[in-house]
Amino acid sequence: MGMTEQNPLLAASTLPYQLPDFASIRTEHYLPAIKAGLSEARAAYTRIAQSTDEPTFDNVVTVLEGPSDTLYRAVTIFYNITSADGTDELLALEGTVTELLTELANELHLNPAVFAKLDAVYARRHELGLVGEQLRLTEKYHQEFVLAGAALSEEDRATLAELNLTIARAETEFGQQVTKDLNAAAVLVTDEKDLAGLSQAGRASARAAAKDAGHENGWLITFGLPTQQTILSQLENRSLRERIYKASTERGDNTWSLAAKIADLRAQKAALLGFDAFAALAVADRTAQTPDAVERLFTQTSAPAMTNADREAEKIAAAATADGIDKIEPWDWMFYSDRVEAAEYAVDLAALQPYFVLDRVLEDGVFYAAQRVYGLSFTERTDLTGYHPQVRIWEVFDADGTGIGLFLGDFFTRETKRGGAWMNNLVDQSHAESTNPVVVNNLNISAPAPGQPAFVNFDELRTLFHEFGHALHGLLSDTTYRSISGTNVERDIVEYPSQVNEMWILHPEILPNYALHYQTGEPVPAELIDSVKKAEQWGEGQGTVEYLRAAVLDWAWHTLPASSAGEPVADPLAFEQQALQDAGLWHPLIESRYRTSYLNHTFSGGYAAGYYSYLWAEVFDADTVAWYEANGGLTRENGDAYRRNILAIGGSKPIPEGFKELTGREADIQPLLKRRGLL
Repeated sequence: MGMTEQNPLLAASTLPYQLPDFASIRTEHYLPAIKAGLSEARAAYTRIAQSTDEPTFDNVVTVLEGPSDTLYRAVTIFYNITSADGTDELLALEGTVTELLTELANELHLNPAVFAKLDAVYARRHELGLVGEQLRLTEKYHQEFVLAGAALSEEDRATLAELNLTIARAETEFGQQVTKDLNAAAVLVTDEKDLAGLSQAGRASARAAAKDAGHENGWLITFGLPTQQTILSQLENRSLRERIYKASTERGDNTWSLAAKIADLRAQKAALLGFDAFAALAVADRTAQTPDAVERLFTQTSAPAMTNADREAEKIAAAATADGIDKIEPWDWMFYSDRVEAAEYAVDLAALQPYFVLDRVLEDGVFYAAQRVYGLSFTERTDLTGYHPQVRIWEVFDADGTGIGLFLGDFFTRETKRGGAWMNNLVDQSHAESTNPVVVNNLNISAPAPGQPAFVNFDELRTLFHEFGHALHGLLSDTTYRSISGTNVERDIVEYPSQVNEMWILHPEILPNYALHYQTGEPVPAELIDSVKKAEQWGEGQGTVEYLRAAVLDWAWHTLPASSAGEPVADPLAFEQQALQDAGLWHPLIESRYRTSYLNHTFSGGYAAGYYSYLWAEVFDADTVAWYEANGGLTRENGDAYRRNILAIGGSKPIPEGFKELTGREADIQPLLKRRGLL
């Protein structure tokens, strides 16, 4: 038997759309395939360095774009699986794989012969007649090399290479520890009376989670990654709310000092590259471009958000007083916020949940909106196998019936899955490679008890539409090169399409199609939805403050002066508190969406000095929603224009340019301020 037959990662899958052959892939296949890919990539880079031919786009940039299909394939699948189904065996490999890839990146970016060839193409890019994607790709690779240290001295390149390895190891350690801490934080309840207020479906899920964790009795409250656990809005038992809240906020022990170490290492990297702080290095290739632009966004939103939050706190305190609570605590916020919402706007989120069954929301809501807006259709492929039994697969068709790719849905929480929600590509769209996209959405919805339907709460409903916005960005990509296809855009704008897709959740032409009672089939009462719409700005104060606190924490850790790098912050907790006070965001009742000890986006998830991106992208999102509304709302004409100017272009040109072509103007912050009640 040949090596390719033994290891399915060594050749492109023969399944539809090159869907990875998960039924054949085993843990022992990853490292040999990755090492084979590394050898192929090194050989490709050596050809660039040693070539005596005149440097051109074809013999330099094209080679950099695809040095090894084996490496691309194996790494893409490996990191998807470690996030979504990370067994101990797989996680043990993660550090090794990350180090190998970091070493390769160092060898490439810090190779003076390769950079000289790329620099020659870049210098002659206009003379060579490069336009469109070729010009964009050349400029992006050149910037990537420069920001990675290609222009440094030989001594500094060696220092940077070692520093990159150290950072990569620390990031892997942080991410894995956060997942362990999240699982360890789960709260076991032994007396069912303490669960008063929790729905029967919620109790059944908690009971099932306890059994899965090996508890013969009791109910296990498992956690999502953010600080505020949604169950706090339901539990009447105040002492249990306190237990859960404290378990959530006190997650992490070693991660505090590890975060400080990572921030310091990044400051050292910034110093080597000639930047005042890591934040300046981070935004250099993003749409914000300068730290000042990010800080202006914080300034425009922080004070109004705090004012809103204080107004909300007054109403929440008054509601708690009726229960004999003289002094509200952070663990009371969600519970009484829901009560205020119910009293003032007649919102009863628990009453909504029977109308939000996962399967129906997905197929008759999320998919239906994509059909109405873009002409897409979806057919479930039960003949294809995912990487876990809970994964479902749909083939996606364009309006003319042409198959455009596959969508995988992995919706339920499990111990081997990291917290949060995300989208990954398993295969990138590329005309050069003749590949169509295969994308996956991961969520962490509680699995239903046997024989029961899976329900989603309102937050999870929003997450379903949000993550599918990312999926659409991948599925509707129309670019030549895979490194600039789909979601391969500037980091601070990647959330834009996903946030836009949330606009269809309560749309009067979409909602009635999916919000049907799971037993009677009756549509959700209009008065329930009217109350939700009226209350849309309720909670925006708290929501904006908790988000801004996390964004400011991320920013503060990465604006540490590069000139003082070398000594990590000695007291990370004190640093966290001071950063929030300096930003005017210290609030006794509102914790950061993520504290430093579990700020996974920043210290492991690719958002270093980039968590501001959600608000930055929301400026474009809110303005796009305003554009839709001003131009007739839900129409195929609008959908096709948005698809053509935003979703299809990937990173082939800056998204703000696409926005200007769509709307005829620059993005305006006013719709965002209006949406969040910050005017």
